[in-house]
Amino acid sequence: MIYNLTQLFENQIRLRPSKTAVIDGSRSISYHELQILSNQYSILFTNSGIKRGDRIAIYLRRSVESVAALFAAWHIGAIAVLVNDVLKNKQVQYIVDHAEAALLVTEKQLLNQLAQPVISIEKTIVLDEVSLSIDILPPSTVIDSDLALIIYTSGSTGMPKGIMLSHRNLISGAEIISDYLRITQNDIIISLLPFSFDYGLNQLLSSVLHGGTLVIERSSMPSDICNTLVRENITGLGAVPMLWQQLAHPRSPFTKISLPHLRYMTNTGGRMPEELSHVFRKAHPHVHIYLMFGLTEAFRSTYLPPDQVDVRPTSIGKAIPNVEILVINDKGEECAPDEVGELVHRGATISMGYWHDPENTAKRFRPALFEKGKNGMPEIAVYSGDYVKKDNEGFLYYIGRMDQMIKSRGMRVSPEEIEEYIYSSSLVSHAVAFSLPKNEIDTQIVAAIVPKDITAFKENDLRLYCKREMPEYMIPEIIWHCEQFPLTSTGKPDRIGIRENYLNNVVSKKNG
Repeated sequence: MIYNLTQLFENQIRLRPSKTAVIDGSRSISYHELQILSNQYSILFTNSGIKRGDRIAIYLRRSVESVAALFAAWHIGAIAVLVNDVLKNKQVQYIVDHAEAALLVTEKQLLNQLAQPVISIEKTIVLDEVSLSIDILPPSTVIDSDLALIIYTSGSTGMPKGIMLSHRNLISGAEIISDYLRITQNDIIISLLPFSFDYGLNQLLSSVLHGGTLVIERSSMPSDICNTLVRENITGLGAVPMLWQQLAHPRSPFTKISLPHLRYMTNTGGRMPEELSHVFRKAHPHVHIYLMFGLTEAFRSTYLPPDQVDVRPTSIGKAIPNVEILVINDKGEECAPDEVGELVHRGATISMGYWHDPENTAKRFRPALFEKGKNGMPEIAVYSGDYVKKDNEGFLYYIGRMDQMIKSRGMRVSPEEIEEYIYSSSLVSHAVAFSLPKNEIDTQIVAAIVPKDITAFKENDLRLYCKREMPEYMIPEIIWHCEQFPLTSTGKPDRIGIRENYLNNVVSKKNG
């Protein structure tokens, strides 16, 4: 049995030392070579005074170096804090401060792009400016319940929260996901998502678990992605809806090229529009599409298997293996079919809570309703804050966030549902819906949109479509045209940023 992430790594070094572990552009590195580099980093971190339990902020691009730095931190019992390389000063500073990081590991290019150094941290290692040495590395003494990682999520409100994940959390996630995706040593998985995004990291760990190969592609251009898919004989492709939309664009080669080696595609981070599922199924009928849903607090919760994608394309599926998903109403009772309630997750992948945030931990991580844990103590479940419902066969359907729900004319409306309608018009590339106060008792719905063809787009066409296809209480009162959307560090539309841009650029000008 694998108890910690160092064992996960060393197992493949023992079984497949010469197997290619990571491909990064023109660079290829075997498991044995990756171990040597990781050991050198472990010694470097230890010589810098890092002790077991210290936090190491890893501010690197997805690369061979970032993979080696992760396993180096885990070997010595340190806690990795992944900092997305697209973040700037304020975000990097906040994460470093909040995690109380003892060390920042970065590279010259990223350090230079910061407007000023991260001033609150005493020790910084710039990997491309240090000399590495090989020394005797003591065996790891980490156990499965030790804290391995803090992932910071943007959240819907407030500052990012640091979600604590143990070695067992991360290993369980890799075991469960790779089980239903049937990942083996023969898989070659393309890495498009940041490691600071839970599924982006899971792709790395699932690959290492089985001795596969991870191919890092940092470009988000469809042509570059497609070149890598063909050149490296990629078998596994995972992305978020925004990226799927780019790959489905008429100018993208993705639906026109042959991909005989591609075995599966996975969607996470939001609902894939039904239209895109049909496009991809038609273009690549041999590829299995898995629609997945989860929250970082519990990693993944559900998935829809490929044989159900055409049958119920709007479903988020059923619970992943070794997890139970309950739908609970306001009375604390399990919901009947078609009754909307909160998704409650119990099982192996539940995280350890929020770093230095006992108040929010107590709100989100609460005793499960129907089960007792060890020694009669209540088992802790994650109350997701997501509204879902299930049908008579137990398949789940996502309704929206409890803290983003829009109340319009007395009805509760999911912004995601509004966006799905607008996107299905085929007139827009992207859409984000939110509400603003209209008066003391009602709100107005705003739809921020990026037209698919700015030269041909007519707002009235979209309004007529909405009037034809949507219930009256759901129709946006305001349609705001944007050239592009700001994105979060995980590539999702930045809902808070889009709303703030509207308030600053439109509402303030009207009031002024």
